[in-house]
Amino acid sequence: MLSFYRRASGSTGAGSAVRPHPDFQISAASDDRFEGVQLCTCAGGVALNCCQGLSRFLRPCDLAGFELAAEQWCRDSSPSSESRPDFVARGMSSASTSQSPALTEGESTTANDNARPHDPGADSAGPARSRLSLQLDQRSLHFSVNAWVLIVALIGILPLATRQLQYKGYRLSLLGTTCTTGYALFALYGLPRVGNTQVVQAWGHLVTSSKDFIPFMYCLMFVTSKLHFKLVLVPVICWALEHVARFLRRHFTNSSLYRAYLEPLCTWVDRNTTAVNFLIANAEILLGFLLILSLFSKRRNVMQTFMYWQLLKLMYHSPFTAGYHRAIWLKIGRTVNPYIHTYTPFLHDPMNAGMRWWFR
Repeated sequence: MLSFYRRASGSTGAGSAVRPHPDFQISAASDDRFEGVQLCTCAGGVALNCCQGLSRFLRPCDLAGFELAAEQWCRDSSPSSESRPDFVARGMSSASTSQSPALTEGESTTANDNARPHDPGADSAGPARSRLSLQLDQRSLHFSVNAWVLIVALIGILPLATRQLQYKGYRLSLLGTTCTTGYALFALYGLPRVGNTQVVQAWGHLVTSSKDFIPFMYCLMFVTSKLHFKLVLVPVICWALEHVARFLRRHFTNSSLYRAYLEPLCTWVDRNTTAVNFLIANAEILLGFLLILSLFSKRRNVMQTFMYWQLLKLMYHSPFTAGYHRAIWLKIGRTVNPYIHTYTPFLHDPMNAGMRWWFR
């Protein structure tokens, strides 16, 4: 920094007061003069010439220091300074000089923050992504359990393993379907409030009219029974096969293993859903008649038979299974009624009573 004294403006006499000028910083300007100091541009560099009378206003020590600084500045100037713009001295305090870089950096940071656009979807992207991953994890878990049920059910129904292993596969497949359908009901409807009868009735009506209630009661009824009918596993295999095929078609279409081995089976199941549902309905109705015949054996269970026929009645009226069950019962009636009218006319009254209970 160059520091010197200048005379107060408007005072030219010898007794005029002389006051100190603050620190100065060299900057570009169009004028060559600044109160007694003239900056001249030469071919070889920049030379500093003092105007006449400058020694009258500066002390000898200040003048000597000023001349040394000017000579050093002339030596440091490059030969190409002829093309540079003229300079004059402009005041600037040392405190503001030291603080300007920090302020400039802070202002640029603030400006960048203000100029950056705010994405309103960024705030909700995290929770939405977590909900999606959680939902996908639940579906994957459901698929894994159904695939496991399908495998153990095939072990339990096919005569390829020992009798003990078949019995374990039979129980585990029923238990797995009970758990998956029960969890689906709980996740969809939850539990009712205790002490409110109307809420419990409304909750029970919603649960019994859902699609997962029939498989849940079906498997729960036979997993606690001592009877062992392989026909019980036919609906279980069909339910698990439908779910596994649907999941594979949605999430594994790009897999080479799926396209090579599993795609034909999954495509057939998806295109023949009606045939699969008719197979399930036939097995359920046939199982009801087997339970009636089991009443004449040592392992009879009157309560289970009655409960299962209540479940068949629910299947007949449920919107998810009514079409298939009614078509099968209509076919059974057309086949059996002529023989009853011809050979067993005494069964008309019991059958009419049973039909009134059935359609009620």
